[in-house]
Amino acid sequence: MNIYYEEKSIDKVKETIVTIGTFDGIHRGHQKILNKLIELGKKNNWRTFVITFQPHPRKVISKDYNMKLLTTIDEKEELFEFYGIENLLIINFTKDFSKLSSEEFVKKFICDKIGAKHIVVGYDHKFGKDRDGDENKLRLLGEKYGFNVTKVKPISIGDDVISSTKIRNLLLNGEIKKANEFLGRFYSLKGKVITGAGRGHSIGFATANLMIDNPDKLIPLRGVYAVYVIFGNKKYLGVMNIGFRPTFNQTTNLILEVHIIDFNKEIYNEELKVEFIKRLRDEKKFNSKDELKNQIKNDINATVNISN
Repeated sequence: MNIYYEEKSIDKVKETIVTIGTFDGIHRGHQKILNKLIELGKKNNWRTFVITFQPHPRKVISKDYNMKLLTTIDEKEELFEFYGIENLLIINFTKDFSKLSSEEFVKKFICDKIGAKHIVVGYDHKFGKDRDGDENKLRLLGEKYGFNVTKVKPISIGDDVISSTKIRNLLLNGEIKKANEFLGRFYSLKGKVITGAGRGHSIGFATANLMIDNPDKLIPLRGVYAVYVIFGNKKYLGVMNIGFRPTFNQTTNLILEVHIIDFNKEIYNEELKVEFIKRLRDEKKFNSKDELKNQIKNDINATVNISN
């Protein structure tokens, strides 16, 4: 996949199909848009282009500064490539950029910079200053600048239309299974293994303490989770605790630690990817180390049973 930033020149090719969006999570609704983009691209021999933004627009234009991300820009790049996108343009979303009208944006980036024969949008897509650009506005602009528009309908599960906001809320409530269903894959995060207190070793269950690579990344609700751990090219089962270690000296800093099942390697400073399978239980304070050890054994057994 070719990755471009706005200052980098792009060959302007009219035979191009484009979609635009923040795509936080690249969930099943987003995937439907990408699939339509690729389908029309292959059918008509057009190159495919996704335009996305960094940072998330809401962090720039609203007071919602504490909003956490489902996907960092690095994760987005990986996922766009995984889902078959050929070209990605990442636009630096600034206050000045937010003042562009929808027509100014279309002309500057889609028509003059990339070129486009066709644009694919989601059912509720809005863009430009004051979000004045929608499907109808795009169709009018298409008549003016020579491109067509396809709208993709949303995906619903039960009564819920899939959205990034709903997935964030599910994760913050610990509803991992439903969040994964909305995403169409396991929710994941990456982090570097850092030195911990070594208490896992002292009770016979070594853990890797993770420092998340992006402070804006959403961390699910405190508790204990069955997870997959990807290290190198291998995937292992694991049990992750997100919390404050109440059984030992409770800390005020949120700690992410994972016990990797049937694993015995030195991995300090290495990067791990953790995929969340299921929330097993709340974090709790145990009366003794033995009580904690028995619970960890139960968590490991529950994780192994889930995966079988």
